[in-house]
Amino acid sequence: MKANRHLLSALALALGSVASVALAAPQTVNIGYQKANIFALLKYRGTLETEFKKEGITVRWVEFPAGPQMLEGLNVGSIDLAATGDAPPAFAQAAKADLVYLGHSPANPKTEAIVVPAASSVHSVKDLKGKRVALNKGSDVNYLLIAALEEAGLTYHDITPVYLPPADARAAFQKGAVDAWVIWDPYLAEVEASTGARQVRNAEGLVPHYTFYLASRKFADGEPETAKKVLAELGALSDWANHHQDEAAAILATSTGLDKAIWQTTLTRLPYGAERMTDKVFTEQQTLADTFSRVKLLPVKIDVRSATWSADKK
Repeated sequence: MKANRHLLSALALALGSVASVALAAPQTVNIGYQKANIFALLKYRGTLETEFKKEGITVRWVEFPAGPQMLEGLNVGSIDLAATGDAPPAFAQAAKADLVYLGHSPANPKTEAIVVPAASSVHSVKDLKGKRVALNKGSDVNYLLIAALEEAGLTYHDITPVYLPPADARAAFQKGAVDAWVIWDPYLAEVEASTGARQVRNAEGLVPHYTFYLASRKFADGEPETAKKVLAELGALSDWANHHQDEAAAILATSTGLDKAIWQTTLTRLPYGAERMTDKVFTEQQTLADTFSRVKLLPVKIDVRSATWSADKK
């Protein structure tokens, strides 16, 4: 009997050790980023890793070429968190992605614009009638273009959209294969500096243009404190970047391969920040989604507020 008791005690001790190791096993947070967005800045500074290391949390960074692909990664579970512009979350919701809005940046309408070559005969949005306009389909600038055309009394059918990713659109713009290009920073700052491209209309006074911080619902609801800590780190990073633009420009130049001067221009019109969602911002995002539905670019109507984080419902 004593032998059995010793065996049971040893087994219990072993199981307890296994449980302790399991409980102590580091959690991994998977974050999607693009070379030019705020998560890239967070990655290069390393402050999130430093903070999470204290709690046994590992950060894994996964690079994506653009917002739509990143949100597909969020939907299939390859990442837990992402940051994109206004339009990708609406398209992701239409595709049944189970995501939530954790927060948003301040509005930054000066960071996207419709540009034309310096010698172009186009001097107003109205002059775009019948012209070929390059843009990334389903992106934030797609929303800007629709709003700008309607402000000028035109419709989306009055122009010929040429759907190209930024690198291809840049080449087409320089060769004269398109008449105008709707683009965001830092590509906007680069084409202005290197070709003398003129802005016909930016988003100021037209559409707000936010960066949204997004998470899979499974992650946000299952690890709410971790999600809040990431948002807090983004807030601290934003405060640092807004007051250290020269250093932030150097980091982002390394990340993207663009000149530091391009990033210095970009950061003068890009206020960073991380704020929790409000009814006003949800309403603005619903207007975006409804606009895309109206012009048939979004195949279904969506309820943006269905992606409200449970932590914000309490």
